Amino acid sequence: MNRLLLCTLLLGVALFTTPTHAEPLAEVPQSQCDQTLALPSRTAMERELQDYLRLSEEALSMRAMAIRLYYELEAKKKRGPLTGQDLQRINEGAVALLEQRAELFKAALAHECWASTPPDTRAEEGDIQRTGALISLSAALILYDNYLSAVTLYRDDPDLRQHINKPDQGFALSANELQKADHIFDSPQIRHRVRHAIEWYVRHGDAKSSFEGYDYLFQSIAQSPSFHFVRKRRPFYVLGRIFEVFGNYTLDTLVNLKDESSHFSSLLFGNTVGLVETRRGKLYAKPKIEQRVRSELRAGDILLEKTPFRLTDTFIPGHFGHAAVWVGTEAELTELGIWEHPVVRPHHDAIRAGRGVAEALRSGVELNTLAHFMNIDDLAVLRRTEAPPQARAAAILQTLRQIGKDYDFNFNAETTDRVFCSKLVYLAYGDIDWPTSRMLGRFTVSPDDIAQRSINGGPLAITLFYHDGKNVENPQPTMAQFLGKRSAVQI
Repeated sequence: MNRLLLCTLLLGVALFTTPTHAEPLAEVPQSQCDQTLALPSRTAMERELQDYLRLSEEALSMRAMAIRLYYELEAKKKRGPLTGQDLQRINEGAVALLEQRAELFKAALAHECWASTPPDTRAEEGDIQRTGALISLSAALILYDNYLSAVTLYRDDPDLRQHINKPDQGFALSANELQKADHIFDSPQIRHRVRHAIEWYVRHGDAKSSFEGYDYLFQSIAQSPSFHFVRKRRPFYVLGRIFEVFGNYTLDTLVNLKDESSHFSSLLFGNTVGLVETRRGKLYAKPKIEQRVRSELRAGDILLEKTPFRLTDTFIPGHFGHAAVWVGTEAELTELGIWEHPVVRPHHDAIRAGRGVAEALRSGVELNTLAHFMNIDDLAVLRRTEAPPQARAAAILQTLRQIGKDYDFNFNAETTDRVFCSKLVYLAYGDIDWPTSRMLGRFTVSPDDIAQRSINGGPLAITLFYHDGKNVENPQPTMAQFLGKRSAVQI
């Protein structure tokens, strides 16, 4: 995902850079609110919402990758200068940034004028109006959040600043492209327009909607760091002046801000996989529970989890919000006869370091520790019954073949080049007849689809089940109850 690695980073770094060439700054996009309010059809709005949800998820992923890249570049600079490949990645990131920024601005401007009047009193028309207005506000706040999540990490690096602001005709990059973006984001006009949209959202946004995905849209605004910061600090002009507000702060001082370190810093930096979270999971940092889970796990087990405190959990239909595979320990893989397999060998160090959980996150498919994974409320450990060692070994090898692949924001079960969380299980156990559903207009497999095969005589057994932080002694009825409550596909 090299094209995306620097998208969030680059916007923040440019804010503190003096232009290297005298060029006219970009014009501030003008509001279209003098035009008559015209609502599209329900079908057209559903399609627009689906497209925007993908764009929003990609933005979360970019933040995660920007944080990771920061530490990668810091480590490299301690050893020597950045390589030509690093500089190429910067330019590729700049191109991707401009493309994504244009898409977000298009979404932000599309329906901002719909927040100029109360929602239509007719049910369907009111739903359409609220959905469009919230899409525009969500996109605007994502653009502001990009400042928050990038500026404090990258603003003080002169090498990056100078490189980014130089033109590069090989990538069709003009000088000071990001300085022009800074001018737009510093616009008092835009600050006023976003404040107006926030006020409309507070009055009219919290309503039941027949649009699948509306809850995600509503929560994306409620959990925006910019939204929360602005609502705590008046006047609203701080939105456009965030780089001034944070001008004398370092990452450490931001994380330790008094009176809101546990809330604001978690919203701003969340965790390193780009998932905004409002609290820690009920199974997080529980050594006894982690020890029990670890003792019960066997190589090839499927892990399902629920994190209702994360925005992305709202995006996934059903009870469970994420799926992963436990690839096992060195001892287990040696016993299965695959420790020295060419597919396993590149991951020796990671597995020896305890990173036995394979999962597809917004930043890509990777190996993580069980402790990292346990920042959750619910956990179900599923195991294939009557699986010979060869079948378990094959599933683990197929899982490890996915490591390093990009995240599939299209949630398409019928491709192999990109992977989303439950698709990792779908590919690992490709011989199981998994149920599929529709999501974003494609055939997909959800975590609840995976869980379905653990009831009604399916090929999976429930080895362990925790709900709301507590052990479930009789998991089968509880699992059936949760899956029975699932609605039709939400998005």
